[in-house]
Amino acid sequence: MSDDRSAAGRLAARLAGQYPLADTYHGAALVEDMARITPEVSQLVSEGTGLALPGDPTTLVIGRLEWVDRNIASFQHLIEPAAQKIARSRDESAGGLAQRVVERESSALLGVLSRRVLGQYELVLPTGEEGDSVAYVGPNLLQMERTHQFRPSEFRFWVALHELTHRAQFQGVPWLRPYFLSLVEELLEASTPEPGRLRAIAEEIVQRRRSGTPLIDERGIFGLIATDAQQEIVDRVQALMSLLEGHGHVVMDRIGAERLRSQARMSRVLKTRRKDKRTAAFFRVTGLEMKVRQYELGERFIKKVERQAGWETVNLAFRGASSIPTLAEIERPEQWLSRVA
Repeated sequence: MSDDRSAAGRLAARLAGQYPLADTYHGAALVEDMARITPEVSQLVSEGTGLALPGDPTTLVIGRLEWVDRNIASFQHLIEPAAQKIARSRDESAGGLAQRVVERESSALLGVLSRRVLGQYELVLPTGEEGDSVAYVGPNLLQMERTHQFRPSEFRFWVALHELTHRAQFQGVPWLRPYFLSLVEELLEASTPEPGRLRAIAEEIVQRRRSGTPLIDERGIFGLIATDAQQEIVDRVQALMSLLEGHGHVVMDRIGAERLRSQARMSRVLKTRRKDKRTAAFFRVTGLEMKVRQYELGERFIKKVERQAGWETVNLAFRGASSIPTLAEIERPEQWLSRVA
């Protein structure tokens, strides 16, 4: 591991911090609970969405720093083709500078996020293999339960609902996983370095840091290197994520309302947490405001489509890649209904 990577790792660990109860019997009980809850919730999600699922996922309860490490490893496998192109580029010095800066920024970003994320469906494993596992960040579940005095059994069930809805989307819709990965590949293929391109990116990164301009804007990390031609692909990724997040939250709240007495309060706390003024500035600087808007716009899209045309029509969005709403249609569901339904 290089000095830069070591420094980036230490920064992520410092920002991630620790939660003392995670290494006690509370943490051990959480592991047992999630192993029991996950298969039960998976069946309910399959029934609630109408999506058939193959068996049960692998269930993991991990720490904050492990979450950071797993995400970095998975992302490195996704961008490997682009990394090889950069290695073959003549502009290696600029590429190295850009890589080091992005590495430090990404570690800081993931370190902060690791204190907030509750769970994650792993589409790509850290080994680079196709994944089917759900990872829950144990310290954050325990801390949220204690801070807000949630019933542990209900809160854990509720968090599982969201992650297993994402699993239902990628496992129950056969074309969705390859389509998502094809978008990533398409974006990376479009980012083949041109003469002087890497140096220009490196200079832009340094200039953004000096001026305090967000390194990662609302287009996400790929927005940093995206040309105008590539922006269309970024928009398709954002539209897909808005659909998936909105669908996930509607399913989560609906099943939760049927089975959990505290569902309304948990949903209210989580939505308030996303809009907390103490973190709003962080979201704005890092470009994660778009992520928050994905939840809101996607959920509004799903609810409006269902209200106007029924849940069966919502499922038309998963009929094929051409049925996915565009970003414009996410904000104006009636346009999508006119085109698809």
